[in-house]
Amino acid sequence: MSLTPEIIALLLLDTVFLLFGGIAFVLSAGIAWRWRSNETTELQYALHRRSYLVSVIINYIFMLKIPLFAFFIYTCDKLSAIITGAMCASGVVNSVDFGLYLTLFKIVNLYVFGFWLLLNDADMNDEKLPFTRLKFILFMFFFIPLCVEIGLEIGFFTSLNVSKIVSCCGTLFSASSTSSISLLFSVDEKIWMMIFYGCFALSVAAYVSRSSLASVVSNLLLALFALIALILFFSPYVYELPTHHCPFCLLQKEYFYVGYLLYALLFSGTFYAAAGGVLDLVQKRYTKRFYRLSLFFNTLYVIGISLYPLSYYLRNGVWL
Repeated sequence: MSLTPEIIALLLLDTVFLLFGGIAFVLSAGIAWRWRSNETTELQYALHRRSYLVSVIINYIFMLKIPLFAFFIYTCDKLSAIITGAMCASGVVNSVDFGLYLTLFKIVNLYVFGFWLLLNDADMNDEKLPFTRLKFILFMFFFIPLCVEIGLEIGFFTSLNVSKIVSCCGTLFSASSTSSISLLFSVDEKIWMMIFYGCFALSVAAYVSRSSLASVVSNLLLALFALIALILFFSPYVYELPTHHCPFCLLQKEYFYVGYLLYALLFSGTFYAAAGGVLDLVQKRYTKRFYRLSLFFNTLYVIGISLYPLSYYLRNGVWL
């Protein structure tokens, strides 16, 4: 393992999150067990004050974990300069057997932690505190994936071997790859592209019909197929190379770090509809603000990513 300043920062923050998360877990169990919203006893008053403190701790942990995902990818990208064969974060991530699974797990946790933040915000802004018990019960469940993520991240960085020769992204994201990703290449990339636009159309239809459940389902599908379509269809137009399908190189300086913007738009758009939709199902009401934000970010993503093949065709008169 090579202890770069970025790795040290991530491991220190993981240790802090684990420590304070453990404290919050214990306190959450006590609050969830004894919370009675309809009582006005001294115990309930003490629990109310404690719940505010615990909510602040959890809130900061989850809020910091979200931008730290981008920092994790940035760290992996920077490590590619010292690991033989790695051209970007992809080579570093795949140099460890569970590196790709860790990355996907982090993406899932973005939605999980973000949902808790929305639930906490809804609870804190209601004087009746209707979700206090629920949010602490959920945190006790969400603490498990938090610990798993931290454990995998520690294992990932301790398993990195700078002297090991790894495959570059051109090998990993191709039809000849030995990973399950190669199966995606057996389907025509234009089919993935059409599915992607179809999912976006479904999300718009869900917004128009004001259906929370349809918004959740359509946006989760959009997040999945947007990533597949990005790898299979859109990324070669960004790189202007028909054989280059890496989703990590988008984050590099040569491409103006456009990946950070594209992923931020995609994850923000699908998150607000998916997590906001689940919250609305819990609250049994329709909060239009979430879906407006989702439609705004999703539309910007679709326009932004669609400009690349359109621009290429207008300049060259052919498709890749």
